[in-house]
Amino acid sequence: MGHKHTKSDILQAALEAALDDGLSQLTFGRLAKRVGISDRVIVYYFPTKADLIGEVIVAMGLELQETLADAFTTPAVDHIEMTRTAWPLLASPQNDRVFALFFEANGLAAVGREPYASLVPSLIAGWIEFAASLMAGTPVQRRAQAEGAIATIEGLILLRLLAGPKPANRAAKTLGMT
Repeated sequence: MGHKHTKSDILQAALEAALDDGLSQLTFGRLAKRVGISDRVIVYYFPTKADLIGEVIVAMGLELQETLADAFTTPAVDHIEMTRTAWPLLASPQNDRVFALFFEANGLAAVGREPYASLVPSLIAGWIEFAASLMAGTPVQRRAQAEGAIATIEGLILLRLLAGPKPANRAAKTLGMT
């Protein structure tokens, strides 16, 4: 009998494939070839491409949350403190691939391409909710500060990916984030 692949194994392989080649290149056939299994095994665990993409996007979000969670031993007082704490952790070569995937998903959602248009808004909502959980203040204040931090961080990360680390670091410094 051959090697048994778990859903977790296949999801990890799908995340790695997406990180290597992009979400738009993730197909059952390519993933099956990469893992060395039949695409029917993948369909068993992920009945639709939307299911597979959705779980890859969730895994990507969890990876980013894990990167940040340990940095906030006490709640951040505002978006500036959150960004100052998060920026050095997120602005690193090992996170560039995850953010490239994140921005690919965002771009595909922004132009209305499914399943991204249906999936990404909940990813963003979860990202805001997670960031708000790391903030001090009332629920309304925490959410507003989290939204400000995310807008700043995502803008800086996008600049980092497109223009390079030096311009992004200069921008962070100009904004008082470093």
